[in-house]
Amino acid sequence: MRTAAVALALLGAFPALSGCGIRGTAVPVDAGGAPSRASCVAHPDRSLPAGLATVTVQLTCASQLVPVTRQVSLPDKPGDTVVVARALLDELRRTPSARETEAGLTTAVPQRLTVSGPRSGDPSGTLRLGREPDELPQVALAQLVCTYESTAAADGRGTVVLGGPGEARPKSYACTEGMRTHPDTAEIPGSAVT
Repeated sequence: MRTAAVALALLGAFPALSGCGIRGTAVPVDAGGAPSRASCVAHPDRSLPAGLATVTVQLTCASQLVPVTRQVSLPDKPGDTVVVARALLDELRRTPSARETEAGLTTAVPQRLTVSGPRSGDPSGTLRLGREPDELPQVALAQLVCTYESTAAADGRGTVVLGGPGEARPKSYACTEGMRTHPDTAEIPGSAVT
């Protein structure tokens, strides 16, 4: 009799216990990247030689873009948009240093990607990539747009104009908060430019 009473008491408590926690759902939920123990902060090396220009590039860490300061040599004319764009692309393609890797920083920009200036008929400040922007990995395009937008490579309207090697007209891209926080899933729509 006592065993039956305990069993009934447990069965009565079961519905209350089963309501704890989070219910499963058949609908996919984008909750961002999994929590990471990476610091996502790499302090610049203070022992670098003087005379280098300081630039900021966007690397990835814990499924978001993170600004990273680098020091580079800018030959020729530092105010030349294409020279700056090439230097920034070199930094984005470069394998992160040991210090950056330890902080969890990575890059998705393809090693063989190139950049050049505008063609005849392109808007001023256009950067032509060696691949069509829409063919790049999503995160790589977000890195490029957000890196170029915050530098002299931007066209002065808060956007950067990117094109590819083909005849397609270049498009204007803006770095959004969604691109910074979710570069792997955020929409990166390019706008037509005249």
